[in-house]
Formats: sequence, structure tokens, C-alpha cells
Amino acid sequence: MLGTLDVTSDGRFALRFERRFAHSQAKVWRAITETDQLRAWFVEILDYDRSCLDFTEAAKLTFVSKGEGQAATGYGEVIRINPPHLLEYTWDAETLRWELEAVGEGACLLVFTNIFDDRPSAVAVAPGWHAGLDSLTALLNGRQSDHSAWEHLQDDYARALG
Repeated sequence: MLGTLDVTSDGRFALRFERRFAHSQAKVWRAITETDQLRAWFVEILDYDRSCLDFTEAAKLTFVSKGEGQAATGYGEVIRINPPHLLEYTWDAETLRWELEAVGEGACLLVFTNIFDDRPSAVAVAPGWHAGLDSLTALLNGRQSDHSAWEHLQDDYARALG
């Protein structure tokens, strides 16, 4: 299912995704907060050895790109954290919000929202987040992720959000 786009009360844009997992909140929480788990599915351009992703109350975050020619660094801060239910932090001008809700025995619902300033960003980032969440699903299920799906998602999101 594709992500959806809404306008926030302050005129920003919120790209929202939902995923149901046959895994506990605790297991999914570890996958979205622990560096060794993040490197298996989260943003592929990050150098996880040089980034500082300490998801604790009011922690300062540093997102360092990998590669020789990549000097890009982003900064953020943990805004809200309530393990294993809520993690919200900034990454430069964007806000990333992860909500986990138990649904039945050993299962949970993840609602991920990426908030940013301009509508064109939605078409640019939606395929990556969608593919990333598919990779998270694969990781949790002990499977390899299919990174080629990202290419097909670009057209789908251009039609849906463009």
C-alpha cells in the first residue's frame, strides 16, 4: 500500500505509511532504534560508524553520509521518545515520527510519518521510504530485501502524489 500525503495544520506536508508486523513492539522498536539493526534496512547512504544515532530523550543526532566524496552531514534532535511506543526526531528541517501500537498477540502496527516543507519533496522521498519499510519488513521476517522495487515505486508515487 502506498503512503499518503496530508497538509499539516502549520502548512507543512506529512507523508504517512502504515505497516502491520507479526512481531512484537519490542522487536520492531529495536529495528528502528539500534544502529546494528538500522544499517540493515534504514537509509543506505548513511555511514553508521560515523553517525551518532543515540535515541534517548533530547539527544543530539548526527547523520553522516558514506563515501569518499560525500561530506554531507545532517543534524537532528530527539523530540519525543516513549519506548516501545513512540520515537520522534528531527533530521535537518524534516521530522520523522515512528508510532508502534500492539495489535493482537505478538503483533504491532507501525505508523511512520515524515514531515517536510514542500510538496515536491513527497514524490522525491516517498519511494525511498516505501522501499525502506519493505526492507524493514524483510529484516524482521529474516529475508533479504529486494532493492530493485524502489525503481518501480517512483512512477507509482509520481502518479499518486504528483
